[in-house]
Amino acid sequence: MSDNAGHMSPEEFRRQGYATIDWIADYWASLDDLPVLSQVAPGDVRRALPASPPEQAEGFDALLADLDEVVVPGLTHWQHPRYFAYFPANSSPAAILGDLLSSGIGAQGMIWATSPAVTEVEQVVVDWLAQALGLPEQFQHRAEGPGGGVIQDTASTATFTALLAALQSAGAGTVREAGLGDARWTVYGSSQAHSSLVKAAMMAGIGAGNVRMVEVDPVTQAMDVAHLERLLADDIDDGCRPVFVQACVGTTSTGAIDDVQAIAEALDGVGAWLHVDAAWAGVAAVCPEHREVLTRGLHLAQSFVTNPHKWLLTTFDCSVLWVPDREAVVDALSLTPEYLRNAASESGEVVDYRDWHPQLGRRFRSLKLWAVLRTYGLEGLRAHIRDGVELARRVEDLVAEDDRFELVTARSLSLVVFRAVAGDEETMAIMDRVNASGVAYLSHTRVEGRAAIRWAVGSWRTTAADIDRTWAALTEVAAGPR
Repeated sequence: MSDNAGHMSPEEFRRQGYATIDWIADYWASLDDLPVLSQVAPGDVRRALPASPPEQAEGFDALLADLDEVVVPGLTHWQHPRYFAYFPANSSPAAILGDLLSSGIGAQGMIWATSPAVTEVEQVVVDWLAQALGLPEQFQHRAEGPGGGVIQDTASTATFTALLAALQSAGAGTVREAGLGDARWTVYGSSQAHSSLVKAAMMAGIGAGNVRMVEVDPVTQAMDVAHLERLLADDIDDGCRPVFVQACVGTTSTGAIDDVQAIAEALDGVGAWLHVDAAWAGVAAVCPEHREVLTRGLHLAQSFVTNPHKWLLTTFDCSVLWVPDREAVVDALSLTPEYLRNAASESGEVVDYRDWHPQLGRRFRSLKLWAVLRTYGLEGLRAHIRDGVELARRVEDLVAEDDRFELVTARSLSLVVFRAVAGDEETMAIMDRVNASGVAYLSHTRVEGRAAIRWAVGSWRTTAADIDRTWAALTEVAAGPR
């Protein structure tokens, strides 16, 4: 091998590894002084980088220097204590170290045989999480049951996977071979459902035009089950085949929670697959006080997804999908070329996770979730969730006490949705000015046709002082020229 192949020696790797961890720690320490929202203009980062790759090898120190000079100014800082937009994308020291171990091991866990530990640690960890959330027992990997969980990259992939399983199940096992045929398959979700539902229907070949948007209650923003029933009845009368209904437990817009129990009852006799999307809110079920509202009716669902990478301190990407019966998923996605055949798989005694999602390859994702569950413990995770909820209560109180603002919906866990009384233009102007200032980053939505600001708490570094500083920025802008 050439002397200039570029491989680090063990000693150099150790030195640069220490330097990289130091860089991350310094980055965290500096976040409070950085603007949350990136201030660069389109193309700034590209122009700061060479147009061609280096011909000669460079030291890793040069890359770390470019992180400071080129990359950091072009980042919106998702780990910033005043990042309140969208939903949190938590990281944590334990999760990062778990992810580092996964990269260092470099295993490809497509089938059990390619690294048994990758599969079996994941089975245990997703069972631990199911127990921590109080999920029905049928969602766990058990010798006497067909259920279990799998770590996906995102909830979007989980929804797509569930839809493929639903089609295979509803099509009497013929869809994977013959396609959708002449059937007019229909999919249902509330008007507040995540856009991944429509994208899943597009990718599955059902088409966006066959996704029915169910009306929501104007006050709670939860699915109107009576409207769902009317849509189902009309579609069945029209010769359509309802195949998939998604219930939302914590919508992106307002955090609304659909009544899963009522939706399941509405599907009695219809035969459609019930998928529960709890991507953000589901992890809050680690706290017993939130569990009832988040898991009610879940025993009647065919699939459930939540994202530890949002609010449970686990570095992106880590989304867990559970099913009470894996057969439909495996039937829809299993494909075994000769080069993947092996005695363990054919014995039926192991799980091959490549049959549980569209992609073949998979990282050792469970290591970071394992690290989080072990180093925080359930007590630590509950404390983290409760901190987010309490800080959001502080936001809720501040809004309620200021006559220039009003709550749009009731606070949902750690999400507060509010607006300026002066109207949509003022609401958006206030948010844009705060975001442009770099003090904080908030996002917006529209509720019943009117603009609203979303303030989502959840960072592991956020304190009451960050809430107060952001509120001060909002009120200062609101007090200015209108």
